[in-house]
Amino acid sequence: MTTATTGRTPVQGAVGTAHTRVEGRDKVTGAARYAGEIPFAGLAHGWLVLSTVTRGRIRSLDTAPVLAMPGVLAVLHHGNAPRLQTDYVGMLGVPDPTAAVFQHDRVPHAGWPVALVVAETPEQAREAAEALTVTYDEEPHDTVLHAGHPDAHAAGGHMSAETGKGDLDAALAASAVVLDAEYTTPEEHHSMMEPHAATALWDGGRLEVVDSNQGTTWVQSELVKMFSLDESAVRVRSEHIGGGFGSKGLRAHQVSAVMAATVLQRPVRVVMTRRQMFSLAGYRSPTVQHVRLGAGPDGRLRALEHRSLNQTSTVYEFVEPGAGVARVMYDAAAHRTANHVARLDVPSPTYMRAPGEAPGSFAIESALDELAERCGVDPIELRLRNEPEVGPVSGNPFSSRNLAACFREGARRFGWADRDPRPGVRRDGRWLLGTGTAAASFPAGAGPSTALLTAEADGTFTVRIAAADLGTGARTALTLVAADALGVTPDRVRVRIGDSDFGPAMIAGGSMGTRSWAWAITAAAAELRERLALGTDLPPEGITVRSDTTAALGALAQKERHSFGAQFAEVAVDTGTGEVRVRRMLGIFAAGRIVNPLTARNQLVGGMVWGISMALHEEAVRDRNTGGLYGPDLAGYHVATHADVRDVEADWVDDPDPDDPVGIKGVGEIGIVGAAAAVANAVWHATGVRHRHLPIRPDRVLAGAAHRDGPAAAGAGGAADA
Repeated sequence: MTTATTGRTPVQGAVGTAHTRVEGRDKVTGAARYAGEIPFAGLAHGWLVLSTVTRGRIRSLDTAPVLAMPGVLAVLHHGNAPRLQTDYVGMLGVPDPTAAVFQHDRVPHAGWPVALVVAETPEQAREAAEALTVTYDEEPHDTVLHAGHPDAHAAGGHMSAETGKGDLDAALAASAVVLDAEYTTPEEHHSMMEPHAATALWDGGRLEVVDSNQGTTWVQSELVKMFSLDESAVRVRSEHIGGGFGSKGLRAHQVSAVMAATVLQRPVRVVMTRRQMFSLAGYRSPTVQHVRLGAGPDGRLRALEHRSLNQTSTVYEFVEPGAGVARVMYDAAAHRTANHVARLDVPSPTYMRAPGEAPGSFAIESALDELAERCGVDPIELRLRNEPEVGPVSGNPFSSRNLAACFREGARRFGWADRDPRPGVRRDGRWLLGTGTAAASFPAGAGPSTALLTAEADGTFTVRIAAADLGTGARTALTLVAADALGVTPDRVRVRIGDSDFGPAMIAGGSMGTRSWAWAITAAAAELRERLALGTDLPPEGITVRSDTTAALGALAQKERHSFGAQFAEVAVDTGTGEVRVRRMLGIFAAGRIVNPLTARNQLVGGMVWGISMALHEEAVRDRNTGGLYGPDLAGYHVATHADVRDVEADWVDDPDPDDPVGIKGVGEIGIVGAAAAVANAVWHATGVRHRHLPIRPDRVLAGAAHRDGPAAAGAGGAADA
């Protein structure tokens, strides 16, 4: 075993040391195959046909000419597709009917799947799908989210819809400084490198699905219920995944592939195109958020209200809980939060990296910055003055809360002490310069998982767990955890993942994957070491033990468990062209024990880059007349590129979770939280103009500059809501 020093505390063993990906060579040489490129004998190809109207009914499908085209094997639609069971509750609740394809003639939004054309080649399938004539009876639609929408109603999702304590109106009236502002974020899309892809086949009476997903046992359980099958009759494999970000659960491509494979009794592959992903793969809903803060002259909060509204489809209720972050970050005697949704004729939103926290932190952290300005208090000092002792809503103790340490270390390294708090005073030629900061938090949870651990006769060990590596380095992290738990070097451990036959395991989501899987592996290793200590001779097949963490997780005391972070950004703004450049970013995080510094830093930096993208670029715009998106592709939907990202650095402070066997919390999502707010706060510091609506496009910068410089300019630094 080796000992390494990171500049914090000494690191014993493999966990905590930088380790390149165990599957890295396979990925760079092409040996690692993804769901859409694994060969199968007799493979047929399906191509989804999506609605061209936003709301209405299918009057007819002219399938005869399509069936006569070369290579076409079948056209599945609501008139001939197998019937599905949708009246069930799955791992994440009731299923989204969008995935239960071809069950009726209704069209609830643009891009709704209306048919699947199956042919011998993908080219034949696409040509035939584009030739299919579908006639609709159209109906009026509503696709525009706005504050005060008549359908808006409270909705909980995975947390309470509303929370409250104290007399908010009285506390606001008694406050020396009051902020009342509205913030908005646009519709955003996952746009991972690998599209959604699945191949379904029947083999000896057993359904096998080779897929790209965030949890094989999750997708297996959904297919079992939807197709009314025995659990033992379905196997889902997902070995290599090119990104997910919350989008890769049960979708139309898997269900339609299973349907076609069942009808044709041969393997069928369905791959979404990039454009189809904008309709069928989920997205982050736009939000309208209302924040009211009341404070004393010293910036100490007396009142806090955070309300968030998001859109959902008419067939499925999904909540983007933007107000949830305020329930953790800041306390006040009068405290109220609410998450509301409005049903529109749009596709169903879904989980997207830091769901709720990413858009919610933009609003609350921008509002805190505005409050600091009005109180004349440094933004970091104001946050530290409002550090809660316990959970502001739950009243539960924090497992650990090292946000203050993140701010102090970040301020030191960023040079915050040299900052002139006045906006619009620093220049570099034509560029106005500014710096901003924001806090971050994300829950540190864990889900019940099982793991199989085998001591092989040759002295090596094999871990089998239905984990998912979305490209985050989960395989490598679990290899290091298993090596330390077994007391061996990593080269003696082989980790196999992505197979539902390995037993139930937590999905890769909510920054809970590595924490959940490591817990199960650690438990299995403890039992295996006990058995090996008895001196039992290893049989040729080795000795295998199975762990299950359900009971251990159920016994945990109620605490507020979160990762925290402090984001810092420096921007340059050209008010003549509207251009904004992020010159440097620094994120300091308290995210539990870091298993692999190499891949953890990649995750944190990736989240921060996404925050830059969120602040300056990402915006999906719907045509209110058609209900469809303008430019639903990576030409029309802009994301940050190398030219937008210069110097981004991520680091962490010691923060092991005392209740976790490895000390893990999670790093997958904390990097994006607060990042957009830090950039927006820096833009205010550079220009004196507040941007409460994302993204901060050049036209908005120009409009803000005109307002600031015109006769209506007023207030601190000529601030205006752009």
